[in-house]
Amino acid sequence: ANPAVDRTTNMKSACILLLAVAFAACVYEVSATTAEASHILVKDEAKLLALKNEIEASSDIAAEFAKQAKKHSTCPSGKSGGSLGSFSPGQMVKEFNDVVFNTGTVGKVEGPVKTQFGYHLILITRRG
Repeated sequence: ANPAVDRTTNMKSACILLLAVAFAACVYEVSATTAEASHILVKDEAKLLALKNEIEASSDIAAEFAKQAKKHSTCPSGKSGGSLGSFSPGQMVKEFNDVVFNTGTVGKVEGPVKTQFGYHLILITRRG
């Protein structure tokens, strides 16, 4: 057996395995079957941007998000810190759904997102 050929074969195998794992991770992320998120809904985009700045300046984003949702959100979920619980793709309006399942980042405050209901800040807490 030629050691140089064996090393090359092993490296190719490792690369193929790494690519397969990376592809599977991408497919899993894109095809998430459920997510959990909280949101803050208001009518005024400027007010929402001010809230976003305040939340992002906090050392505990999740706690500050819940506090601001209770104080400012016009959605009934505001009473529970904006929590929407667990939901699947297609259960929310398209603009909201796209952020939660496609473009948003778990743990980051997303928005403003405009929907027929007003302007939302979204905090995705789990996806997958």
